[in-house]
Amino acid sequence: MRFHKAESAFFVFVSLVFGAGALLIYAYVYLRGGAFTSGAQGHLVYFTQILFVIGVLLATAILFGMFFIYPLIRTQAREEGKLRAMTESLSARSESLQYAALTDSLTGTQNRRFFDDALREYLQEFGRIEKPVGLMVLDLDHFKQVNDTHGHDMGDEVLREVARCLKDMTRYHDVVSRMGGEEFAIVAPNMSHDALVKLAERIRKAVSSLVIDAGNVRIRVTISVGLSIWNGRESAEEFFRRADKMLYEAKRLGRNRVCA
Repeated sequence: MRFHKAESAFFVFVSLVFGAGALLIYAYVYLRGGAFTSGAQGHLVYFTQILFVIGVLLATAILFGMFFIYPLIRTQAREEGKLRAMTESLSARSESLQYAALTDSLTGTQNRRFFDDALREYLQEFGRIEKPVGLMVLDLDHFKQVNDTHGHDMGDEVLREVARCLKDMTRYHDVVSRMGGEEFAIVAPNMSHDALVKLAERIRKAVSSLVIDAGNVRIRVTISVGLSIWNGRESAEEFFRRADKMLYEAKRLGRNRVCA
C-alpha cells in the first residue's frame, strides 16, 4: 500500500513527537527512581543527554512541520481551490449546455425536444389528478412572403417579436415552444375548452396588432391557431396531431382564425 506524501509526512511527524514523549516519560521515571540520590556525576550526564535528545526530536518535529508539512498543506489547499473552481466552471457550463439543448436559440422559447418531454409529463401528472390539458398549435400566415420580400434577417425579427408576444400572453407554467420554422405550440394545463378558446383569441389579436419596423416599411403578421383539449386517453402524439389538424382547418378556412 503506497501512502500519499502528506500521509508519510504526518507519520514521520507523529513518530518524532511520540519518540520525544517516550523519552520524556523515561526521563521522568528515571528521575523518580532516585537516580540522583547517590550524587553520581554519571547519572546527571546521562539525564542531560536524554533531555538533549528530547529537545532535538521536538526541534526536528517543529522544523519538519514548518518546512515540509505546512507547505504540503498549502499546496493541497491551493489544488483544492483550483479543483473547486474548475468544478463550478464545469457545472455552470453543463447548465448552459443543458439550457441551450432545450431552448430555441433564435426566439428564446423552448424547443421541440423540451416540448415533447413536457407534454408527456403534463399529460401524466394532470391525468393523475383528472384535470384538463389544453394545446395550441400556431403558425404564422404567409411567412414565406416576409422572408422573400424583406429578407431572412427581418423574418427572424418577426419570429422573435411573435415569440415575445406569446410568452407575455401566457402563464408562467404554460409551455411555449417553437416547433420549427414559423410554427409554435403552447401547452396550457388546467384550462377548460372555453377558457382555451378565449386565450387563443386574445393571442391571435395581440399578434395581429404587432408592428415590426423594417426600415421604411412596417410589417404586420397574423397567425392561425388549432386547439384541442386532451381526452384523457390519447397519447401525446395523438393529442398533438389532433390540434395540428385544427391548425390546417384554420388555414383552409382563410387563416387568421382559431379552430377548435
